[in-house]
Amino acid sequence: MEFKIDCQPRPEGSKPNALRRSGQLPAVLYGHQGTESISLVMNAKAAELLLRDASINNSLIQVNIPDLSWNGKALLREVQTHPWKGTPYHISFFAVADHGSLEVDVPLHFVGTAVGIKEGGGSLDPSMNSLHVKCLAEKIPDFIEVDITDLNVGETITISQLKLPAGVEATGDPGRTVAIVLAGGSKEGA
Repeated sequence: MEFKIDCQPRPEGSKPNALRRSGQLPAVLYGHQGTESISLVMNAKAAELLLRDASINNSLIQVNIPDLSWNGKALLREVQTHPWKGTPYHISFFAVADHGSLEVDVPLHFVGTAVGIKEGGGSLDPSMNSLHVKCLAEKIPDFIEVDITDLNVGETITISQLKLPAGVEATGDPGRTVAIVLAGGSKEGA
């Protein structure tokens, strides 16, 4: 899914709460010119729409800053929210080069019902909810499917057994357990 947001440089001396009251949301873009960062503001409503579907450390966003004549892709790095309202308070982006690899966390989606659950009365115990991977920015998958259909009670799936999309490489220990089917219990499979 393609994401876009328009931003403006944050006015010198502006106060974050005053910006929020005026419908703007403070943000920062790291690495847009090497190690340099820039303070930004964006329309709060547009930011809320963006955050409905974009996910932290996984979504690549086209950031447009017309006043600086800078357009580029950035990774959504951090979203701070108001403690009790739950509304976005501050957003951090990390600019990515078109030619460089990134390391990101990708959610795992468990699919199928394990044989050990259907026939053996077992339960699925996922050890991981996401996988740390290395890939080009345009190759970041939305999620990685983990097919548990063939697992019997006591069997595991490890990182090395996952089917990763082309150009995506897992960075963790290949022998690390992703999920196991336990005997008995009430945990439910996918």
